[in-house]
Amino acid sequence: MSDNTANTQQSSGAVQTTGHAWDGDLQEYNNPLPRWWLWCFYGTIVFSILYWFVYPSWPVGDTWIKGTGTVDYTVVDQTTGKEQTKEYRWNTRSLLLEDLGAAATDPQRKAMLAKVEAADYEQIIKDPKMMEFVRSVGKGLFGDNCAACHGRGGQGVIGLYPNLTDDDWLWGGKMEKIHETLVQGRNGFMPAFGPVLKPEQLDDVAEYVLTLSNEAQPSEASARGKEIFQGQVGGCYYCHGADAKGLPSQGSANLTDKIWAIVNIPALKTPQDKHAALKTFIANGVNNTRVMPAWKDRLSPTDIKLLAVYVHQLGGAQ
Repeated sequence: MSDNTANTQQSSGAVQTTGHAWDGDLQEYNNPLPRWWLWCFYGTIVFSILYWFVYPSWPVGDTWIKGTGTVDYTVVDQTTGKEQTKEYRWNTRSLLLEDLGAAATDPQRKAMLAKVEAADYEQIIKDPKMMEFVRSVGKGLFGDNCAACHGRGGQGVIGLYPNLTDDDWLWGGKMEKIHETLVQGRNGFMPAFGPVLKPEQLDDVAEYVLTLSNEAQPSEASARGKEIFQGQVGGCYYCHGADAKGLPSQGSANLTDKIWAIVNIPALKTPQDKHAALKTFIANGVNNTRVMPAWKDRLSPTDIKLLAVYVHQLGGAQ
């Protein structure tokens, strides 16, 4: 249908269209919107404008439209201890900032922080009030600084971040050692034995290591692996110790327990899968993938002490 035909229909009042036609006879109606819909639409525009002035909304320079309404809050004066009513313009952030400021200058909090700062670790552990304070403040510090890697509860992620709740510590679990770890950071390292050992030797060492935690039964292969582990060819005992229980001075793992920090052996179902995963790990080693940053320039000495005690308690208080 041509544009002339469409215009003729519009002038006759039969059917109003936009005047466009496709494929000869496909036209678009030009029906007006219902009045009720238009009034609702206009109402939303008016409502939006009023909302901008009643509630906080648009930024204006270095401030914002604060709104005309107010909300009253009852707060406690930290100096006198008396309650007082304060008025805010629909903005609970102002109350939050005030609470945070009050917490930072709270005399009781400052006194307890000073007490923790002056005490040694044994004194903190033996003082119930200080321990209560450490659990409260330490939890917040841990959530802000440590939970991104270790998780909110400290369980970590196998292969990525250590579990802090199992009382198995690579660098030592005493509070002094945890404090040292927080201050200077750690860099986990294990050389790759792929270029050093033959494939069959890697098989033997993997089999021996699995027997240490009863993940495999002793065999001729594990016996050969023990010789490599304890000998000059492999030299694994230099870091893991002759008893394979690890050396905290080296940050080496205890291979005799069932706690696996990097290779998730318990999650693998078949002996072949466990063997293959461990062999691959021994061949590749660990290099610059197990790094914990130093916190001495990020946290205050008191915060580090609080975190050391808090993390120590997570791990079962070794």
